[in-house]
Amino acid sequence: MKIKIGLFAMSLLFATPAAAAPETYAIDMPHSFSNFEVGHMGITWIRGRFNKTSGKVTLDRAEKKGSIEAEIDAASVDTGYARRDELLRTESYFNVAQHPTMTFRSNNLRFNGDVLVGADGELTMLGVTRPVSLEIASFKCITHPVNKREICGAVANGMIQRSEFGMTKVSRSISEEIRLYINIEAIKN
Repeated sequence: MKIKIGLFAMSLLFATPAAAAPETYAIDMPHSFSNFEVGHMGITWIRGRFNKTSGKVTLDRAEKKGSIEAEIDAASVDTGYARRDELLRTESYFNVAQHPTMTFRSNNLRFNGDVLVGADGELTMLGVTRPVSLEIASFKCITHPVNKREICGAVANGMIQRSEFGMTKVSRSISEEIRLYINIEAIKN
């Protein structure tokens, strides 16, 4: 009897916990959007948003790994001024006829302890793919009060140089640097 208890205790001591599988979350489009800020004539900022952002997030918290795939509908640009929005859809800016979407993909999530703090990946805009580093200012998961599934929210931001993506025909009154924000809520599948 003592041998059986001893063997059982040893098996508990040396047992390796089963690895948790990565969890996948679908970006909830009605509660997610991407926005931007760009300097105007060096005196103020123009702010806009893209009303349609979709994609998925895969997260393995135990291994501190994951991925993000966000697709942004460039035609959904909205600055609150219809004439400017139409101009932004032209070939001088987002050229939505030839490049209807922008994408951000990351397989390199950064953690500080258990807290997700960044994502290093690639942004594709106007057919050009460049490395982009996003800082995650806020990340939190809760149980959704209605559907009882886990939902996570994140606010990420980063800076790009518009000319690196071929956006060079724009007005000289627009700054070279553009600050991007990606605000997502994603529901566990």
